[in-house]
Amino acid sequence: MNTKPTLAKPPSFVLTFIFLSFLLIQSACMNDYKVIDDMNDASFELVNQDSVRVIFPEDFRGQYVVMGFVYTNCPDICPLITQNLIKIQKDLGYPSNVQFLGVSFDPLRDTPEVLHRYKEVFKVDENVNFLTGEPKMVQSFMDSVRVRTQESMRTTTDSGKEIYFLNHSDKIMVMNPKGEIIIEYGASMPSIPSLIVQDLQSLIQ
Repeated sequence: MNTKPTLAKPPSFVLTFIFLSFLLIQSACMNDYKVIDDMNDASFELVNQDSVRVIFPEDFRGQYVVMGFVYTNCPDICPLITQNLIKIQKDLGYPSNVQFLGVSFDPLRDTPEVLHRYKEVFKVDENVNFLTGEPKMVQSFMDSVRVRTQESMRTTTDSGKEIYFLNHSDKIMVMNPKGEIIIEYGASMPSIPSLIVQDLQSLIQ
């Protein structure tokens, strides 16, 4: 008898934090912003949802960047991260000097075409881009910003399609116009948009 595999329930919201159970959250209530990562010596060739080449961080120098990490097959927190990016942009008043990025750590499935549809579903503004690239380049990029992933479940359907889910870091970063990562947040937390808006307003003033 040919039976379809039963998919186990994907990792819960809590389990998704396996690598960063106590993620550092920094607030601009403090006047001093320490550099977490200086990206100026890095260069990553990626593509956005429209297959336009993007060089990170070179293409974003002179602007603030709010950057989250997602994958489109995520069953739990990635939609929350994406919605938080959208809310931050809206609450800031759609600033032209702040770019918003959703970077996929699942490049084999998240092609530009897939990310284009993902952007359409969320109806996001033009200053929000979703990035992907060659797997080795994407992995190198994720290593540089300390985003960790781990396969949590994989199965194959009767039609031969592979399905898998990923545990992953829950993180939004802010990069300043100098190409320095200066703040990190727990990306899916409900309070994060107001905190990031507060921090960015303090920085941009």
